[in-house]
Amino acid sequence: MERHIHPTAVVEPGATLGEGVLVGPYAVINKNVTLCDGVVIKAHVYLDGYTTVGKKSAIWPGAVIGTKTQDLKYKGEKTFVEIGENTEIREYVTVNSSCGEGTTVRVGDGCLIMAYSHVAHNSTIGNNVIMSNNATVAGHVTVEDFAIIGGLSAIHQFARVGCHAMVGGMSRVTHDVPPYTIGAGSPYQFGGLNRVGLLRHGFSLETRIALAKAFKLLYRSGFPIEEALYRIETEIDPLPEICHLLAFCRSSKRGLIVDGSGRAEITS
Repeated sequence: MERHIHPTAVVEPGATLGEGVLVGPYAVINKNVTLCDGVVIKAHVYLDGYTTVGKKSAIWPGAVIGTKTQDLKYKGEKTFVEIGENTEIREYVTVNSSCGEGTTVRVGDGCLIMAYSHVAHNSTIGNNVIMSNNATVAGHVTVEDFAIIGGLSAIHQFARVGCHAMVGGMSRVTHDVPPYTIGAGSPYQFGGLNRVGLLRHGFSLETRIALAKAFKLLYRSGFPIEEALYRIETEIDPLPEICHLLAFCRSSKRGLIVDGSGRAEITS
């Protein structure tokens, strides 16, 4: 497949372009950037640093990927950005490089990162994640597979958003959001289990019922976190999703986010 590079684009020596790559007008591809086969770079995109863009991904006008972290601790070390395959990064998205020798910012496969969103240093965005317009992810954040972050929402540094969780628009997320849940707001308030999302992704009725029971124990029972997790482990069948929920909660460093309704006591 033939590459197509617009005559006004700047591709520095040292950049690597795969087969079938399209580079639009006035785009800048600096040295050390790698574009895998079938990547589409629209007009006025700026790619810097040790950035790799996976096969068949597309980056839309005005996006800036791989530039120096905004972390003041950065001292010039070699860091990386990796964008997965079949991912779409829309207009004016910014993805900074990492902080700390050899570290990487990752955006997975099949993601949709909508306009004006930001991904900061040392963060990992899983596969098939959707970040709506103006969603912002601070440093050292982890967003697991199939999570959705609504527009104008902000994820605090070191926080995590679990798989298949849905964070509604204009939310302030200061602590870990457990997998499979839905919530929004500031203070954050849960709506319950992400039932529609789980149904759309083919989770069985048995799994959805088990997760609903687990959510009620975590956020509707009033139990301390340790007691709630113990009851989930002993009272609900150890389905893979239940095991993942337990592992996520027990590995929390910031603690689980508190339900703004005040109906649970969730601490780190």
